[in-house]
Amino acid sequence: MSEEEYDLIVIGGGPGGSTAASFVAMAGHRVLLLEREWFPRHQIGESLLPVTIHGICRMLGVDGEIERANFMRKHGGTFRWGKSQEPWTFSFANTWMLSGQGLDYAFQVERSRFDEILLRNAGRKGVDVREGHTVIDTLREAGRTVGVRFVDAAGKERRARAPFVIDAGGHQSKLHQYAGERVFAKFFQNIALYGYFEHGKRMPSPDEGNILCAAFDEGWFWYIPLSPTLTSVGAVVSKEQHAETFKQGYERAFQSFVDACPLIKEYLDGARRVTEGPYGIFRVRKDYSYCNTQFWAPGLLLVGDAACFIDPVFSSGVHLTTYAALLGARTVNTVLRGTLDAHTCMTEFETRYRNEYAAFYDFLVGFYDMLQDEKSYFWSARKVLGTNEADQEAFVRLVAGGATAAEDFLEMSGAKREFLKEYVTSRTRQETAEEFFARYSNTSFDAKSFTRNLRRGRAEVLAQATQGEARTEDPPLRDGGLVPSRDGFHWVAPPKKGT
Repeated sequence: MSEEEYDLIVIGGGPGGSTAASFVAMAGHRVLLLEREWFPRHQIGESLLPVTIHGICRMLGVDGEIERANFMRKHGGTFRWGKSQEPWTFSFANTWMLSGQGLDYAFQVERSRFDEILLRNAGRKGVDVREGHTVIDTLREAGRTVGVRFVDAAGKERRARAPFVIDAGGHQSKLHQYAGERVFAKFFQNIALYGYFEHGKRMPSPDEGNILCAAFDEGWFWYIPLSPTLTSVGAVVSKEQHAETFKQGYERAFQSFVDACPLIKEYLDGARRVTEGPYGIFRVRKDYSYCNTQFWAPGLLLVGDAACFIDPVFSSGVHLTTYAALLGARTVNTVLRGTLDAHTCMTEFETRYRNEYAAFYDFLVGFYDMLQDEKSYFWSARKVLGTNEADQEAFVRLVAGGATAAEDFLEMSGAKREFLKEYVTSRTRQETAEEFFARYSNTSFDAKSFTRNLRRGRAEVLAQATQGEARTEDPPLRDGGLVPSRDGFHWVAPPKKGT
């Protein structure tokens, strides 16, 4: 059987795969992207963050196309969460990285359209994009991934070889087994039921485009306006608690959850569920909050849901996968150029990616703990911090984007060793909490340093996108770490102090 030769093979044409493929092709390398479906296709995860729109998308050169796509603009988020029964809103304008630069907004996107923009852009960048091609397995030699076996659109099995494979094939991909073990978070064994509705209620201007997250006794709802009339609505509940309820049908269960959440019931009053076309299918997502014990193996990098997934309350999905794609592309580009060794670059990829996931996990735990109804099975089973009202106020400021609030919250969470134990065991079974955090601070967990690094990682992306090579020199995020090159597509060793 003949084998095609490339510098990189990417599995999956979603945002992570398209982004990684584009950045490597933009560095002059030969890239093959294999996508099992035909675009446009449905995907969940419609609520985006500013760093994706103004950072990654601008670097890809699709920011103008996305602006012209007429997606619903969002200025922040609205929550019915915590002890207060009244919804509260945060604005991206309160975030220091965004205010004053005209970057204080993002979009609610129809993923079928958004993902296709990124995929077609990859083709324009020189990526060999093949839809209707399903990867069967990797090719492996001496414990290293050296290519893939796949079935083409005509049903014929074929092979392709490359020094690197990036798996961005989603949560159903099996290739994560070559890079460790997938560990599910003990406290977030949830299930999401969701559908699409026409003519649901909108919040008053300027918040009509905000995501609305509403907690109730059984879990929480997302309510995402995708257009002036179309809304994505999903219920996140305990899959264990409602196992018997689900046997009666997911749609019936969903309606019972709507009836139990007054705010969502109000917003859906008079609305009609879409029953035709791609939005007419009532859907279920079962694999919630997991993380692989390793994000890479020789020749293989995991990106997006292939590596990890986290509860979507912070709209972090597309951000995490495109950010990881940029990190992975820098790694591949650098090793192919021959300026740094693979292990050093892979370690930088792993450390930065895991830091970003870890921070969202931290925030998620604290956010869930804001619900103090001990009579509710859902919320009492997910309490691991025991926060007080002051902690809650700090967290609200954190969600709103305040830098000091992030430090306040992580200082609080860093003192809660019960949480740290669960946090680590949900992600790896091979080290203690103290050992885990020592890998990022060299001695013990330093919450301020950890949060500062998180902010700097996002700030680097925005600075690269908006200022290019004129940006301020980036310091490493850790001792011995690497920094982005001036073009943003490679890793380089930072200059030695005093030089």
